[in-house]
Amino acid sequence: MAFKLQDQNAEEFFRAILSLENAEECCSFFEDLCTIKELQAMIQRLHVAKMLSQGMLYSEIVAQTGASTATISRVNRALAYGSDGYKCVLERLGK
Repeated sequence: MAFKLQDQNAEEFFRAILSLENAEECCSFFEDLCTIKELQAMIQRLHVAKMLSQGMLYSEIVAQTGASTATISRVNRALAYGSDGYKCVLERLGK
C-alpha cells in the first residue's frame, strides 16, 4: 500500500471503506464516523477540487462555496503535488 499512513489500523480503515456497497451504506458509515462539520469539510474540499480542475478562479470558488482561500490553496496544492487521489476520484466521477 503506497500511502503516508502505513500501519495495520490505517489499512483496515481503508478496507472498511472499500467494503461499503453503495452510497447509502457509505453515508451511514461516515455519519457514524465523523461529525457533521468534518463531513461538510470533506464534501466542500471535493467540490473545490472539482471546481479547480474545471479552471475556476479562487474568487469564484469562494463566492460559490464559502470555502476559505486557505482551504482552496490546500486543495490546489494537493491537486498539483499530492498523491493524485482527487484526480483519480474526479476522473471516475466524470465517467
